[in-house]
Amino acid sequence: MPRLALYSLAVCALAVVAAVISFVQGMWLGIVWVLLAGLASNMAWYYLRRAKAERAAAGSGSA
Repeated sequence: MPRLALYSLAVCALAVVAAVISFVQGMWLGIVWVLLAGLASNMAWYYLRRAKAERAAAGSGSA
C-alpha cells in the first residue's frame, strides 16, 4: 500500500474520532472534522487507485 494512502487513512480515522468526540461534547465544530474525513478518504482512494493503475501499466508494458 502506498505511503500517502496510509497517511490519508490515518488522517481519516483521526478525523472521524475527532468528529465523534466533538459531537458528543455538543460542539458543531465536528462538521469540519467530518468534511476533513471525507477529503482524506477520497485522497486515500485516489492514491490506491493510482498505485493499482501504475502496477497494471508496469505489468502490461513488460510483456
